[in-house]
Amino acid sequence: MHVLSRRKQNRPLTGRSDSRGFWLVGDISTEELANGVTEALARLRRGERHLAVHPNCGTNLATYGIAAGLGAFIGMVGVGRRWRDKFERLPLVALLATLALVAAQPVAFRLQERFTTSGDPGDMIIVEILKTSLGGLTVHRVLTKG
Repeated sequence: MHVLSRRKQNRPLTGRSDSRGFWLVGDISTEELANGVTEALARLRRGERHLAVHPNCGTNLATYGIAAGLGAFIGMVGVGRRWRDKFERLPLVALLATLALVAAQPVAFRLQERFTTSGDPGDMIIVEILKTSLGGLTVHRVLTKG
């Protein structure tokens, strides 16, 4: 969530969403998280739809993987049956896979924006924020409804 990335502390946070809300793992207080989530929801309601789009969304990762796989596949077309033939083609495969990843970035973001991620929170509300520790990590569960 972009709102939380502006925090004063420079400690990493990671999160995953699901149908009931989202999980956030990292060193953040429950109060700071609640403030950030409340601000983000208000900003989404004011039309800042870009807050819902993130480069590590599953849509983006799947698009990158498919693009890199296709690049690698194209690079191996016509290669001989020997392992040496395949190994000699490795620089070309790496180049094509890298170019495919670069080309896939704008496509992945467009797919996410248009098809898999909605920046419209509708009538969603924050129901509860639960805090726990897991192996020395701070974990918050943010439950939403609507």
